[in-house]
Amino acid sequence: MSENRIKTVLRLLWRDKFAFVAAIILTVTVFSALFGPWLLGRSATMMNLRARNAPPFDLSRGFEYILGADSLGRSILARVVFASQTTMMIAAAAVICSLIIGTLLGLIAGYRGGLVGEAIMRITDIVMSFPSLLLALVVLYVFSPAISNVIIVLAITRIPIYLRTTRAEVMEIRSRMFVIAAEVTGASAMRLVFKHILPIVAPTLVTIMTLDFAFVMLAEASLSFLGLGVQAPNVTWGVMVAEGRAYLSTAWWLSFWPGLAIALVTMSLNLVSNWLRIATDPVQRWRLEKPEDKNV
Repeated sequence: MSENRIKTVLRLLWRDKFAFVAAIILTVTVFSALFGPWLLGRSATMMNLRARNAPPFDLSRGFEYILGADSLGRSILARVVFASQTTMMIAAAAVICSLIIGTLLGLIAGYRGGLVGEAIMRITDIVMSFPSLLLALVVLYVFSPAISNVIIVLAITRIPIYLRTTRAEVMEIRSRMFVIAAEVTGASAMRLVFKHILPIVAPTLVTIMTLDFAFVMLAEASLSFLGLGVQAPNVTWGVMVAEGRAYLSTAWWLSFWPGLAIALVTMSLNLVSNWLRIATDPVQRWRLEKPEDKNV
């Protein structure tokens, strides 16, 4: 990305103050997921029974215990930062897999159509006929609730979203004049789809992906809270909320801080997705490009 384009993106982001703050929160979260385990990994696993359920905002044990400690005396701050890596990894892997598979199947169903397109759509209807969370619960109950299985089942339940969106967009775009002109000049199907059609569909898919990231995070937290998601010794924000459930009346901070992290990231993803929808839509982009009102 060129320097001018980065400045344009930052300028448009600054025009939406809520989206700007949300972007900062997401940046901090990504930084924590990438470097947090390296910086605070030891504190997240080191037990200190003298600090069992230590309350938050007590700096007598050091800054690492500013959010308190869990039932084994481990730093809540370190565990929240450490768990961000697993939470982000699961959500990112599930969303990327569903995006790639759903987009490819949607391009085939929308451009080629016919018997192949109908077969793809009927399979999609079967998957969508089951509630996604219920389907995930059943599959993870039958198979072991490992991280890989959680990613696979969450990805499968989200494929229809991208597939149906891509198919609808492709069926509308393929009848436009520039696509017909490219067909007349002898452009291959691969060139038409990936050179002319996919770039137009991409902004919509990116917006959906941002929203879907939040949904997958909540789904993983729900599965972990019910005991069918990620299992110890691996830790996610959902696992931390589940571990603190037994101490809600005596040590509320065990579940509060990871729950707050889930809420902040989910809300930030929704705000950024709304900004993306406006920024990538030529019809509505003027809202971000118009000059700010100044009091004279």
